Amino acid sequence: MKCDSMKSDFPLHTAECAPEASRALLVQVQQKFGMTPNLFRVMATSPAMLQAYLATSEAFTNSSLTPVEQQVVLISTSVTNGCTYCVAAHSVISEMTGVPVSVTNAMRDGTVIPDTKLEALRKFTQHLVDKRGYVECETTRANFYAAGYNSQSLLDVITGISLKTMSNYMNHIAATPLDEAFSAAQWKK
Repeated sequence: MKCDSMKSDFPLHTAECAPEASRALLVQVQQKFGMTPNLFRVMATSPAMLQAYLATSEAFTNSSLTPVEQQVVLISTSVTNGCTYCVAAHSVISEMTGVPVSVTNAMRDGTVIPDTKLEALRKFTQHLVDKRGYVECETTRANFYAAGYNSQSLLDVITGISLKTMSNYMNHIAATPLDEAFSAAQWKK
């Protein structure tokens, strides 16, 4: 079976045509999500990347951050990196996770999140992404801690940033097409 091709070097793999080491991972994705999002189909080109992404995703899911806070980190990172695919996908996932629409819209629009704790998390995440991990403004870290976060949550934010940076960069290079399931939440930088 021939894979759908979006670019000759980044095909949309299926479990039948992916590199051997990616096939079982794509089956796991299909079983977990009930579909195989294009993100994973492209990522399957590199079994190492697909495995790393899935393992980091699992670790982040088990972090000290709540599911809502995790989505704040993932969308904030994707907005800051300008990843149209991930912002759209996580906007849909956020709705399924119970993130208030006002929170998701604020992140997408670059406006203040009405919840002060989540706004501190968004600002801290964006600062880390913008400054490539350097906290140049100690007020940003102080505000993050004052909002109720600690050193464990700080490291968990870095885990989420790492996860999204991996997929954001891949999507930029591969021009991953948005899945129909996420099309209602399209986003432009």
